[in-house]
Amino acid sequence: MAGPDAAEPGEEGADRRDTGFGTRRARIRRALRIATRPGPWKRGSVLAALALLPGLLMLLHAKIPNRIGGVGSLVETFLPWFGLFIPVMLAGALWRRSASAAVALLLSATVWLNLFGGLLIDKSQPGGDLTVVSHNVGAETPDPVGTARDLAASRADLLALEEITPQAEPLYEKELAKAYPYHAVQGTVGLWSKLPLSDTEPVDVMMGETRALRTTVSTDHGPLAVYAAHLGSVRVMPRGGYWTASRDRGAQALGTAVAAEQNERVVLLGDLNGTVDDRAFDRITAQLDSAQEEAGDGFGFSWPAKFPVARIDRILVRGVEPESSWVLPATGSDHLPVAAAISW
Repeated sequence: MAGPDAAEPGEEGADRRDTGFGTRRARIRRALRIATRPGPWKRGSVLAALALLPGLLMLLHAKIPNRIGGVGSLVETFLPWFGLFIPVMLAGALWRRSASAAVALLLSATVWLNLFGGLLIDKSQPGGDLTVVSHNVGAETPDPVGTARDLAASRADLLALEEITPQAEPLYEKELAKAYPYHAVQGTVGLWSKLPLSDTEPVDVMMGETRALRTTVSTDHGPLAVYAAHLGSVRVMPRGGYWTASRDRGAQALGTAVAAEQNERVVLLGDLNGTVDDRAFDRITAQLDSAQEEAGDGFGFSWPAKFPVARIDRILVRGVEPESSWVLPATGSDHLPVAAAISW
């Protein structure tokens, strides 16, 4: 006699039929999901657009308008750092298995390598007829004497110092006198030299005070025109955005002075408060080559000293050949000194 829980006749078969039907239905749903799932080229379209954005910004940076908050110059100042987005987005593309995002990243990476890949290669060569150093010593440096000693230890033939205060000037003169018998100071910039100087004069960079000079250095290979400059600062303003007006005016004036230079051999040393990627320096870079780009090893960032993110301290040349370019150890300034060896 069957118990109370005994299955009715045919109930077990019904359960098997229901289970089989449920299994088939689950398989159909799974197949439909697979069939309707986006393929690797359609997957991650938003990620692909984001991956393409750094490449477009780097490729078309000169087209970004400066009229609204100086956005163009701001992007150009930190242009190399856009490469950091590439490995981050690569991780996202691999996670999403998105072929379109991977191709977009490949395009961005190609643009970055075309612009900055050369800086990853050590292009320095041994030798050089003249070693030059430029350093914004900082108006508030706590130890001008120590800074002067550090710079003299570089054994450079020419030292260009920017942001010299009236109080610190005699300290630099005294400490550098033995190694550098010749020097010239105009306003807040100065040049100390192991070789004779002549025809020193201020250069107007539209700042209302003297922040640039031009002099002639007598070398065994003939006269060398040397400019030392400290252009206006830039500011990030809450309402005005990236403010560069005084610096841009100075860059135009300095470019005009270099264009009028009669000497075919020219060296420009200074704190330009901007990178050579910035359109503000087009008039200067059209006439002078960057020692860092031509003969450097790495990006050579010089500011701020504790965590450098941009090379705003520059050595630019014409008529001479940069053999090597490097960054010197920190002093008491918020800038790092930059150096280059040049030859005829």
